[in-house]
Amino acid sequence: MERDFIGYGRTPPVVAWPNGARLAVQVSVAYEEGGEYSLLDGPRRETMGEVPSPVPPDRRDLFNESFFEYGSRVGVWRILDLCRAHGVPASWWACARALERNPEVARALVEAGHEICGHGYGWEDFHSASRDEERENIRRTVDSLVRTTGQRPLGWFTRYACSPNTRELLVEEGGFLYDSLGLNDDLPYYVTVKRRPWLVVPYTFEVNDARFWRGGLVSVGDFAEYMRSAFDCLYAESARVPRM
Repeated sequence: MERDFIGYGRTPPVVAWPNGARLAVQVSVAYEEGGEYSLLDGPRRETMGEVPSPVPPDRRDLFNESFFEYGSRVGVWRILDLCRAHGVPASWWACARALERNPEVARALVEAGHEICGHGYGWEDFHSASRDEERENIRRTVDSLVRTTGQRPLGWFTRYACSPNTRELLVEEGGFLYDSLGLNDDLPYYVTVKRRPWLVVPYTFEVNDARFWRGGLVSVGDFAEYMRSAFDCLYAESARVPRM
């Protein structure tokens, strides 16, 4: 994967969003509860938690496990209710193993008409995986999501860094339409993979809730204000150029 420091430059393309909209907004939700690092799923380690833990990484952290279980037992239904109340379809980046462990959520996502995208089978580190290991993970993820949701994913977004092989493997798999592995633009763009155009729908990490982890945000109000400010900035710019 070559780096591109130029992009659209001064002259982004004219984009006609549906219904005359100036700004396109993609609501993305990562569904990972049950896909996180866990000694129950292999010898690797336990995952990070919301608070410092005295539990060694080679021991199960039952306190932290409960944090993740809250998301699949309660939090996901709250988000689905909000989406339904406001008529907002979302893209759900789903770890396949997470939906295997909560098939009711898989059914609810399909019934509500949300997009279900590939997010890996679990929390794999593709940046250090071999090409064959990553190919197998993509295959396993697709097969699992087809079983739990009845539909194959068209988009792909790894939990963290992809590998130099990821896009070639997605094209090779044959059923994907795009990835969101780029964080580097305010508009979709194409790259060339295996001599064919490949669509990248950038992910706006700027408004990811990871800012809570870094300590930059303290309250829900802080996060809401931050997202509103980001929206207002892009909406103002969209009077001149298209934005997403």
